[in-house]
Amino acid sequence: MPHDEHVALLRKGAAAWNAWRERDEAPDLSRAGLRGLDLSGFNLSGADLQGADLRGTNLSQSNLSGANLEGANLFKALLDGADLAGAMLSGAQFLNCAQLDVARNWQSAFRDEALACGAAIPEASRA
Repeated sequence: MPHDEHVALLRKGAAAWNAWRERDEAPDLSRAGLRGLDLSGFNLSGADLQGADLRGTNLSQSNLSGANLEGANLFKALLDGADLAGAMLSGAQFLNCAQLDVARNWQSAFRDEALACGAAIPEASRA
């Protein structure tokens, strides 16, 4: 379950969220209902977003490096310029190569074979 305080803080906007993130606490947003939110420019690095509902969410220019997005629903999520370095994308729902292609560092994200998208898949993500 998501940490209610983290979800509430997320809804206050990028400035408040990113200032809080300077404390270097890894947010728990697992299974959070974030559908359709504008999270562009948010620092979500290392966040637990497992099973989160991110349908239609704007994640453009956000930092998702090292985030766990396993099982998250990314249907029509915008990832333009998002940093996916080392993110865990295995089992992400409705994620496709067109979405990855406009993101940054997606080639180093751990993902399923269906999301190879012409790039090698990091060894740790292969089961």
